Amino acid sequence: MLDEGIKNSEAEDFLLKPDKMEEACGVFGIYGQGKDVARLTYYALYALQHRGQQSAGIAVSAGAEIKVHKKRGLVSEVFTEQILADLTGHLAIGHVQYSAKGSNLAVNSQPLVCHYLKGNLAVAHNGNLINAQALKEKLAVNGSVFQSTIDAELIANLLALYGQGTLEEALMKTMIDLKGSYALVIMTEDKLIGVRDPYGNRPLCLGKLDNSYLLASESCAFDVLGAELIRDVAPGEIVVIDQEGLHSHRFVSPVERALCVFEFIYFARPDSNIDGINVMEARRAMGRELAQESPVDVDIVIPVPDSGIAGALGYAEALNLYFDMGLMKNRYIGRTFIRSEQNERNLAVRLKLNPVTKLVQGKKVAIVDDSIVRGTTSKKIVQMLRNRGAAEVHLLITAPPVIAPCYYGIDTSERGQLIAAQKSIEETRVYIGADSLTYLSLAGLSRALRQEAGFCEACLSEEYPLGIPSPERLGKHLTEVSSQQRREVR
Repeated sequence: MLDEGIKNSEAEDFLLKPDKMEEACGVFGIYGQGKDVARLTYYALYALQHRGQQSAGIAVSAGAEIKVHKKRGLVSEVFTEQILADLTGHLAIGHVQYSAKGSNLAVNSQPLVCHYLKGNLAVAHNGNLINAQALKEKLAVNGSVFQSTIDAELIANLLALYGQGTLEEALMKTMIDLKGSYALVIMTEDKLIGVRDPYGNRPLCLGKLDNSYLLASESCAFDVLGAELIRDVAPGEIVVIDQEGLHSHRFVSPVERALCVFEFIYFARPDSNIDGINVMEARRAMGRELAQESPVDVDIVIPVPDSGIAGALGYAEALNLYFDMGLMKNRYIGRTFIRSEQNERNLAVRLKLNPVTKLVQGKKVAIVDDSIVRGTTSKKIVQMLRNRGAAEVHLLITAPPVIAPCYYGIDTSERGQLIAAQKSIEETRVYIGADSLTYLSLAGLSRALRQEAGFCEACLSEEYPLGIPSPERLGKHLTEVSSQQRREVR
């Protein structure tokens, strides 16, 4: 039986809100004469749906004006055949959004479309600016009005402020002001522009479909369309696509690259390639490294689907252990769920994940997952496996402990809700109820990615390469982590 202290809301949370760090958004853009750009953007957003499930939008230009349709909901819920048919043009950008707690408002849906001195402008943004509040206050003094809480509106205001010259010049001045993480797709009536912050914290890549150029958060969006990945947009680069072709501008001083390492741990689709690294292979390599660091004596290795699959395969391969899908995931649970009565709590949990009894009964089981944030899901899974007769349950995590919040566009829990920031590894093991709990080391993560540097690991190490917001805005995020926990992480 599950812990009778689990309340209905917790069962619902298990179903609808995975105990994971959540990505903020996905962006896409296309400049395609003679193409049905709205439909192609629709399919691309489907491929990027994992990056955000709370709102979706597409803006299209035929050369004279920008039309936009956006709404809260999944891509399939926001767009219909008629809506796509009405979005005609040769230029489009799209956005899927995950909104942090308290900001899931209709007005925050993107792309943001506005009018400024030089015409119409549409902006879609992935990331988070750490100096947003200071910039808003500066702009407000000069008369700017803000209707949303998204950084895209702030960026649009800055582009308007510097809009006396060309849009490229305005972008360069805007990038000087911006501090933090951003991958942007921007559209005028006749130009598509991609921008990546100087650290390259959020991914953005460039593709081609026939004679059309594409921009996307992940290369999997190109694969769906049958397009070719050309390259990643470089950190600090501005890519401009118009009727004359592709143009690149770079003006910012070089800084140390800091790509979000959680793209490879959890966020990105396994079939994507980011900055020359295949996500699926990176995750398998994490599993192999964990096997070298922490082999366990078990009868079967099973993953937590879906993000634990690649790591579990790598772990089992390295130790020549039996691998199977010992947990079945219900893929037909929508975004809404009727809360179960108190006596149906166990049913509510099993609706999402259900162990295969014949595979785990009487066995020593290694269960592999990519990360632990609060520990609530891991605890429930371990208990379910014990209920199905597992003799031992060993939890293996193919990443280091998450000990600190992210300020660069990832929705992490407050530090007080991050179990690794509050408990030692042994205390976490006891809470979860596993026979053993093992994390991959930071050194092992670097080996798996075949790079010693170039990644932002702030949530794993508390070293923030892009800086952090001012202390008065952080509040309880600033609780210190003990030196013992720091040693365990490494």
